[in-house]
Amino acid sequence: MSLYAQRGVSAQKEEVHAAIRKLDQGLYPNAFCKIYADLLCGDPGWVNIMHADGAGTKSILAYLYWKETGDVSVWKGIAQDAVAMNLDDLLCVGVTDNLLFSSTIDRNKLLINGEVLQAVINGTQEFFDQLKTYGVHIHYLGGETADVGDVVRTIAVNGTMTARWPKSKLITNDRIAPGNVIVGFGSSGKASYETGYNSGLGSNGLTSARHDVLSKYYAEKYPETFEPTLHDEVVYIGKNKMGDEIDIDGEKISIGKLLLSPTRTYAPLLKVLLDEYFTDIDGLIHCSGGGQTKCMKYLPRPLAIIKDNLFDVPPIFQLIQKNSGADFREMYQVFNMGHRLEVFTNENAAQKMIGAAKQFNIEAKVIGRVEDALEPSLLLKGSFGELTYNY
Repeated sequence: MSLYAQRGVSAQKEEVHAAIRKLDQGLYPNAFCKIYADLLCGDPGWVNIMHADGAGTKSILAYLYWKETGDVSVWKGIAQDAVAMNLDDLLCVGVTDNLLFSSTIDRNKLLINGEVLQAVINGTQEFFDQLKTYGVHIHYLGGETADVGDVVRTIAVNGTMTARWPKSKLITNDRIAPGNVIVGFGSSGKASYETGYNSGLGSNGLTSARHDVLSKYYAEKYPETFEPTLHDEVVYIGKNKMGDEIDIDGEKISIGKLLLSPTRTYAPLLKVLLDEYFTDIDGLIHCSGGGQTKCMKYLPRPLAIIKDNLFDVPPIFQLIQKNSGADFREMYQVFNMGHRLEVFTNENAAQKMIGAAKQFNIEAKVIGRVEDALEPSLLLKGSFGELTYNY
């Protein structure tokens, strides 16, 4: 059993998918988000879309950083995480504007004070204000903030995002087909709209990242940050403290800041791509939970996905793997490993999209292709060799 599973987490969420199997899959079952008829206004040319997600266990890392440093601003990054994990999923069905967001914050009031709540709530609005300058308008409708210390050990920051959108502007993934190339957009570096280096970690796999990298010091000092029934051999088994630094391109960056890099949103870039190259986009995948295997859930028919020109693995994932000893199969299933957005398109449009990404200082390249197949499969190739996933 993987370390991830031993900690009570599933990268593939098999039990969740089994639980929802009988639910209505919406108008376009292969789309990245569930899409329904326009129940709000009854217009046959429009649809309603709603999505829920959050920062996950990354909030525990923020808690540790805040307790160790007193820096409350770290919580603004958690606010961005909760928004970006919703927004970038909706971007993958083509929605780029006039979104509604409602936050859900559950806290243990004995440990999380009002200053933290203010940082999360104000950080959410500040992120929306930034996105507005790129033509992405998100309206903050408030939400629920609950003191539930008997349920939540520290804090959980989540949200729901809703949109009403024209059918003519949807990306449903139904056009993914043999002959497509796959453009990957890097998750690490410093995009033009980011204030510092982004490790690329995002908001997935943070249970592994936290326990695999950080030392037993945190288990002993902050027992509220982990499930007490876990076996000691899977709790904070790493060698590092959050203040330890590693060198990235000549810059010393603390491990705490690498782990807490706010989830990169691709909204400014996708606003351009969807406005200018909509007809060339056959599919969009947000490589979140499930990492590089995520694409396999959204194929319209049995296809072979071959990714043989992957990005170099960013330092944060190298650090996690070094500490955990996890093999590459597990790493590529849990983490994005270098790119968190994929566009399925044609060769000519791919080059134009890569050029558009450069304008935002986001690394992009053709990372793979789609081929015909009798059974769905995924092949990853790299310096690690070959990894095959069958579905």
